[in-house]
Amino acid sequence: VQLQASGGGLVQAGGSLRLSCAASGGTFSTYIVGWFRQAPGKEREFVASISKNGGYTYYLDSVKGRFTISRDNAKNMVYLEMSSLKPEDTAAYYCAADHSDYLRKYIFDYYGQGTQVTVSS
Repeated sequence: VQLQASGGGLVQAGGSLRLSCAASGGTFSTYIVGWFRQAPGKEREFVASISKNGGYTYYLDSVKGRFTISRDNAKNMVYLEMSSLKPEDTAAYYCAADHSDYLRKYIFDYYGQGTQVTVSS
């Protein structure tokens, strides 16, 4: 499966952004999907994941209540709604897909190109 994230940009602290990820080349509904992020000089970090039918989600503690992951299997899309953004959320954000059913995993099978999110203070 190929994944392409979009929707990043520059936003002030406290603002909101919606990231999108388009999937192609596979049966989208057979994958769990997740978002990861990587800030300069830091390791890639898990952010959120969603089950194959969208019924279950799992989040990094620091984004709970601020970020919402969702998916539209009919459109082969996954989204990350981000609100109350903080400067420490600044990173390149990547969508990812995995064949398993386990949401609490931090290494996925496939990763897409990232989209940059910059939060100014």
